[in-house]
This record gives sequence, structure tokens and C-alpha cells, in this order.
Amino acid sequence: MGQGTIQIRDRIIGDDQPTYIIAEIGINHNGSLEIAKKLIDSAASSDCDAVKFQKRTPHLCVPAQQQHVMRQTPWGTMTYLEYRDRVEFNEAEYREIDRYCKEKGIMWFASCWDEPSVDFLEQFSPVCHKVCSAALTNDNLLRRLNVTGRPVILSTGMSTMKEIRHAVSLLDQGRLLMAHCTSSYACRPEDLNLNMVRTLRREFRCPIGYSGHELGLITTCAAVAIGASFVERHITLDRGMWGNDQSASIEPWDLKRLVKDIREIEKALGDGTKQVYESEENALKRLRPCS
Repeated sequence: MGQGTIQIRDRIIGDDQPTYIIAEIGINHNGSLEIAKKLIDSAASSDCDAVKFQKRTPHLCVPAQQQHVMRQTPWGTMTYLEYRDRVEFNEAEYREIDRYCKEKGIMWFASCWDEPSVDFLEQFSPVCHKVCSAALTNDNLLRRLNVTGRPVILSTGMSTMKEIRHAVSLLDQGRLLMAHCTSSYACRPEDLNLNMVRTLRREFRCPIGYSGHELGLITTCAAVAIGASFVERHITLDRGMWGNDQSASIEPWDLKRLVKDIREIEKALGDGTKQVYESEENALKRLRPCS
């Protein structure tokens, strides 16, 4: 089944379109605007289409039983709730991110973990919204995202097909994109199940992509080869930095390589129509002299 297409600002995503490449900054900035800008620089210089952040209202998203659990952090010992507050950007910082991304010519958006975060992000007129895998079963959040009228990317980690179908039923499928995902960090190759890209393509008439948390690049490239119309990978300045997502992220030089390899794959896939290429003419004359 054809995927259909969705437009995000000036980019059309879907069959026969260039792969939309998202560099997931997430919270790998560790609450530092300076680090966030360096990660934006890396994505922009690698010719990614967009960077993505994560936006939470910590007192709503952190379960009550975890809020007062003590945690060792680079800023000292603090409760888990204090830590979550520490790494959240405020309105002024997001305004600077918005300004900086425009300066660098790269789109940005974020995963919303709760309804107030949707309202917060809406003031910046984001190009789209993202539903993280953890929020796929949050019906109220999905409904709130749907009424924004913006494209929504739905990530499907930790979910059954029944749960995915229900989430889709709450969203306008004319503005929906869906990402196959396995929510383990770092994900083992045997758990990636890349053929789910094909499964989702058969069932849903919307662009299907891939959000990867594996080590290495080759499996993300393979997702493109089997039909993913967009890809998302976490990025970091250094995989040794502090933070849960850093070790399953890719560093700047590998991000450049990933984008380059995806563009090479797009060229190599062709249009599926058999033809004799001009580059074959000499071989044809030499090897089939009687034809």
C-alpha cells in the first residue's frame, strides 16, 4: 500500500521523497543551552532536516513514588523531581532555541509528555508535534495534540498493535506520521524487528518511519532501504557524557556519515524500472558484439 504524503513546512514526506532525517537532542543537552546549540550546529552541518527536543512538566510526568528518590547528578545529590526540573528548558531558553534554529536553517520540534507541554510549545508554532512511545496510551494527550491541527509523529515502542490502532483512531490520519521503534537503550539487533516498517506500511496509509536506539548506523540505513520515509536517531557530543540516553546516541562524525549513507542509498534504490544505462554502453558493445 502506498504511504501517502505529509508536508512539514517545505518538506514532503512519504513515498518517492527524500528521507526526512531527525536528530533527536532529547535531554542530551543536560539543561545546558550551550550544549544544545552545539548539537544544533552538528545537525545543521550534517544536513539533517530537523532537531527534536523533549518537553515535560516534571511534577505531572514523574510518578509520585519516584519524585523524592535521591539521585546522584553532575550538580550534586538531589531528588529525581529536582533533577527533572534541572534539565528542563524554560520559555526564554526555548525562545533562544527557536531563534538559533531559524538562524541555522533547521526545523525543530519536541516530544510532548503532557498536555501543559503542548500548550507551552504551541506558542512557538512548531512545525509538528511528536508523541513519544511512553505516551502512546495517553488518550487525553493525543486528543490535545490532534486539535492543534499540526502534523503528529507517533512513536510505537513498548506498544501492541491493538494499542497502536487505538492511538491512530484518536488522530487525524491526514496529518499522521508513524515511527516503528523498540524502546530499549541500547537496543540489541535481534530486538529491532525492522520488518515492522513493512508491517505498518501495509496497514496504515500514512508515512512510516523509524526511530532507532541501537548502536551503529547500518540498521538505520537498512530501515531506509526497506521503506522508512523518515528516521530519527539520538545525538550527543560525546557518548561518555552523563545521562541515560548518551550511550545509545551517535556522535557528530557518525551523524554526518549517517546522513551521507542515507542519501547514497536513496540514489542507489532507483525507481524500479529496468533500463540500459549510458554507463553500460561500452560494456554492451564490448561484451555483446553481435547483439
